[in-house]
Amino acid sequence: MSGQVHCMAMRLNLDCNACCRKMRRILLRMKEIESHLIEKQQNRVTVFGRFVPADVAIKIRKKMKRRVEILEIQELIGHVEEIKNNFRVIT
Repeated sequence: MSGQVHCMAMRLNLDCNACCRKMRRILLRMKEIESHLIEKQQNRVTVFGRFVPADVAIKIRKKMKRRVEILEIQELIGHVEEIKNNFRVIT
């Protein structure tokens, strides 16, 4: 696990409810991810936590067996607890 707190947005094909459920299960089992947001209509997944972004994307690609495109990575410095409280888990 990395000491840096990151917020990463990814795009992957979530074409059915089963794919969304599988994605949610994978994210909940990853200890480095503190919270997540799955947007099925936009085929977008946003994760928040202490992790190395490339490692998380590779893990998701291997488990979902789908192409993962990293859209945006933000390294969060400073008011981490404040940001974490504002970031909700929505699926």
